[in-house]
Amino acid sequence: MATIKISSKVEAQVWEELRLLAKESHQNVSGLLTEAISDYVHRRRVRPVVLDHFADSMDDNEELGHLLAK
Repeated sequence: MATIKISSKVEAQVWEELRLLAKESHQNVSGLLTEAISDYVHRRRVRPVVLDHFADSMDDNEELGHLLAK
């Protein structure tokens, strides 16, 4: 897989914790950062199909929503 070089700022304590984790797990910091960024993106991204189901559910349960709001 192709890689790119990035530059960013992080808190010193967080950086030290990351370096320690890399050492303890016999990995490099770059690999841990790639894994962390990938996990973050996957957790934050909402798939369109999920949004569609949510919209359908809201439509199907509109009356219940109004009752619960009272």
